Amino acid sequence: MKIIESKSSQQTFKLGEAAGKKITRGICIALQGELGTGKTTFVQGLGKGLGVSEKYYITSPTFNIINEYPAGVFTLCHLDLYRLESADELEGIGFDDIYGDNHIIVVEWPEILKHISFEFDIEINFKFDAQYNRIISVFASGQPGSNLLSKLSL
Repeated sequence: MKIIESKSSQQTFKLGEAAGKKITRGICIALQGELGTGKTTFVQGLGKGLGVSEKYYITSPTFNIINEYPAGVFTLCHLDLYRLESADELEGIGFDDIYGDNHIIVVEWPEILKHISFEFDIEINFKFDAQYNRIISVFASGQPGSNLLSKLSL
């Protein structure tokens, strides 16, 4: 586990960008935290690090559920599962179609996937401290997540 203090959204963006530059294979990332703690800002940086064109503006897919962005050899799949009520709805949104080696899957509000024992390679928790700095905790599970976490100089 690594813990990072981010004093600005620019630092959170840069953290995402650094992670994106180190990704070499498909990976699944869970993002947890209250509204406004930096989850989407992190994904914007991740997209830049992966090579998503600036013509795409990465936003939270709250109403779309899934936004996909071409990123070189990868596709960045940004999901927001806040509006889903059960894991049964995953089939209807095409979740099975986005899982693969060339997909970087990033999920905001991942609790539904945890109910079906879905394994994330990396889990990132965002919270504010008393001075409104973001405290970002990064956890790895499995070899792909551990490899990525070890490559990050945080």
